[in-house]
Amino acid sequence: MQTLWDERYAQRTQRMTSSVIRELLKLTEKPDVISFGGGMPAPELFPVPQFLDASREVLEESGAQALQYGPTEGYRPLRELIVRHTARYGLNVSTDNVMITSGSQQALDLLGKIFINVGDHIAVEAPTYLGALQAWSAYGAEYVPVPTDGEGITVGGLEDALRAGPKFIYVLPNFQNPTGVTLALERRRRIVALADRHGVPIIEDDPYGQLRFEGEHQPALVTLDGDGRAAGQPAYRGNVIYLSTFSKLLAPGIRLGWVVAPPEVIAKLVQAKQGADLHTSTLNQMVAHRVARGGFLDEHVRRLRRVYRERRDVMTAAMQEHFPADVRWTHPAGGLFLWVTLPGRLDATELLHRAVEQKVAYVPGAPFFPCGGGSHTLRLNFSNAQPERIREGIERLGRVLRLALAE
Repeated sequence: MQTLWDERYAQRTQRMTSSVIRELLKLTEKPDVISFGGGMPAPELFPVPQFLDASREVLEESGAQALQYGPTEGYRPLRELIVRHTARYGLNVSTDNVMITSGSQQALDLLGKIFINVGDHIAVEAPTYLGALQAWSAYGAEYVPVPTDGEGITVGGLEDALRAGPKFIYVLPNFQNPTGVTLALERRRRIVALADRHGVPIIEDDPYGQLRFEGEHQPALVTLDGDGRAAGQPAYRGNVIYLSTFSKLLAPGIRLGWVVAPPEVIAKLVQAKQGADLHTSTLNQMVAHRVARGGFLDEHVRRLRRVYRERRDVMTAAMQEHFPADVRWTHPAGGLFLWVTLPGRLDATELLHRAVEQKVAYVPGAPFFPCGGGSHTLRLNFSNAQPERIREGIERLGRVLRLALAE
């Protein structure tokens, strides 16, 4: 039914779509549905006592500051903590390189706001993070999909994509959402060199990098781009913009992410953010800083790694037992997701309706492909459900798959 509002929306709203995952969560709110759909951390691991103590301390000691407006760049002690924390992973930057955002999703939107003109091409992994597509499509982005394999985005595919003259390259190198795959070290080096040679910036989205529970840590693309710089040198001015978040490390409800970028990019992002929300919640930033400091963040992340590794192992063991033999899946070394490839004659979107009838849910893979494809793929989240629920949910899903193949 058309209303008087329909003729008043901006043209860009025609490019806006609802998040498949957000809509799926509405279907799975019933407690008897076991959902592997959302990218949600384990709620029982949220550091509630620490947040309770930190909130009380911040309000008692600095209540006026915490409830006041703050700088758009973010609470300086939190930015300094991020600089120190990331330096241990080889990422040597200064506070001039760091801006706090209302979750890394806002960072994606702001980057679209300052970089994307209607019709601009962006090179992305196929599949890639659905939230980035949702953010940038509103600005009129066109996507150049680059094939991926078990070692991440392919260099040959990226070389082909660069012929289209993309505005930038978007990659998730660690435990990628949705596939769980990690970009191999040699490919990281070649991609950084390739982007530099073509003069095309890289946006590196790294929400899961610290959630590695097996294998060796891989250097970030921004680290490889800045090799040779030592701590204490002037601000980073390279070719990579790096995003991360506290959503997967502390709690998503605090909506705190951050951007690492050259100072001139930070300055433009600050202008864009001022028009969006002035600044991220001062109270949230001060409380998160109080929680994370003093070594607690490291201790908490170690606990997350142990729990998520166990849940990944429970899920893959249950899949081995209950899934048909010709179904394949990835084996992520960290993060929150694994990726399932069904026999080509099955459609994961159509099967979802049957799965929900059996009280289990997942995210179909097709929406993660910006230019079509992936109808026989799906994403499973292993971080949110406890082991016994994972076993039961995979058994239910296995029944759905076996019945579909039999038909």
